[in-house]
Amino acid sequence: MKNFVLLLLMAILPYSCYSQNNPKNNKEQTTEMKPSKNEDGEWDIVVIDTQFDYFLNAIAKPMNQYSESYLKNKNTFLVNEWNSYYNTGKYRNVIESGIDYDPRENYGIKFEYKLYQVFAYVKWKYGLKMNGLSGSDGAR
Repeated sequence: MKNFVLLLLMAILPYSCYSQNNPKNNKEQTTEMKPSKNEDGEWDIVVIDTQFDYFLNAIAKPMNQYSESYLKNKNTFLVNEWNSYYNTGKYRNVIESGIDYDPRENYGIKFEYKLYQVFAYVKWKYGLKMNGLSGSDGAR
């Protein structure tokens, strides 16, 4: 009986050492928020956080206080900063994905505004300090 148990353990040992989850290449595991066009053909970004709409309507500065070029310049800087944090794992509890943003693309002012407000929202809700945002960004 002792030999049978020993033989059984030796047979099971290689299977217990084999990993059930084969890790994929790091590049394959990365997730990115990608802009997409909505039904009207305009660029849009989806924010799943339920408080974002409240922030956008009640706290954020109105869109007419910004020019599209200002927002594009700020977003270019902020996306680079955000992706740097994501790639290094800084603020891992807040930043769960990178952002795929092409500054040469003409997204339109609505998209640029909404993306900019995503950064202001994260600052407002989580206190995340981003060098591209000033003290008054995001608040009325």
